[in-house]
Amino acid sequence: MTKAELRYGIFLPPFHALDEDPTLCLQRDFELIEFLDRLGYDEAWIGEHHSGGFEIIASPELFIAAAAERTTRIKLGTGVMSAPYHHPFMTAGRMAQLDHQTKGRAMFGIGPGLLNSDAQMLGIRAETQRDRMGEAVDVITRLLDGEIITAKTEWFEMHNARMQLGPYKGRRPHIACTSTVTPNGAVLAGKYGLGMVCVAAASLAGYSALDTNWAIACAEGEKAGKPMDRAGLRLMAPFHVAETREQAIAEVSWGFDKWSDYAYQISPQGPASIGLGPVKDMIENQAAVIGTVDDAVAQLERYWDKTGGFGCMLILAQNWATPENTKKSFDLIARQVMPKFAARNARRIESYNWMGDNRVEFANATRTASQLAIEKHAAKGA
Repeated sequence: MTKAELRYGIFLPPFHALDEDPTLCLQRDFELIEFLDRLGYDEAWIGEHHSGGFEIIASPELFIAAAAERTTRIKLGTGVMSAPYHHPFMTAGRMAQLDHQTKGRAMFGIGPGLLNSDAQMLGIRAETQRDRMGEAVDVITRLLDGEIITAKTEWFEMHNARMQLGPYKGRRPHIACTSTVTPNGAVLAGKYGLGMVCVAAASLAGYSALDTNWAIACAEGEKAGKPMDRAGLRLMAPFHVAETREQAIAEVSWGFDKWSDYAYQISPQGPASIGLGPVKDMIENQAAVIGTVDDAVAQLERYWDKTGGFGCMLILAQNWATPENTKKSFDLIARQVMPKFAARNARRIESYNWMGDNRVEFANATRTASQLAIEKHAAKGA
């Protein structure tokens, strides 16, 4: 990977406070993805949750199907589908259909399920979720590859199961596993040749595990004969950019406390349970970018150095700022952060400086040429 190849996108849980109309919140999510599509962002990953009242998308596939009709180029992924909550055969079938409906723009993010409250309602024990995720990945990848499967586990069974609809243009849609601090996602990614979405990159523990988990995935991939591709390595973290750091801090105060209160509903540790916390602490600990273009570029450099290069930076769509200021931040990232990190203007700057360095010579040549033209004209009239 080179910095010029780095892709950008969002990770949309979504987070919506309890004082807004949920229908309008969903419409705003669609509008944000349309906006990002026009700006040239590459990806949007949509979450699945069933409790807590804040993260109100229960079916990322339904959302993606509608978002695909509103956009033209941005790729859309389940971010993530909770594998233990769904029969793998039905999951594979829905993803194949979505692959066709989006004409290959659908991506399939898979995880064990984040909110224990969701699992509790379904009678699923937390200690079984990672194993179930692995079992689901195994049969889903095989089904999408065209295998006929007979299998029985403690939570699903199949008898000569085969998919009647193959993937769009015969190619399996991109599949990525979540990776946090544990090596579970990295092992699955390597074993099955999948992408990785490092959803805990903002936390100290998650950041520390970025290079080690990638190394684990590469080692597993080598054993399975499926080399890992850094283009499939994604990092997720919060970014909010404004003209000054003071302005950025003021802007995120609009919704940060509501989000923080929700985090305490999930865990007694609140935002600290995922490595986040008060705005000042997050800035000091480099857990989030709440600042300027230069702050954002510095964070990207930090992630790049830690991983040795990665494929996509996913910005957590956190709704800490107003919708208007959130869009301004994404616009500023597209217009100034992305080109600065990738040195896209290097040739322009070189040309600009070359012109300035030689402006006296060039200006004198222009004046001399003009004077000669005047003199030639005068000579003809003589």
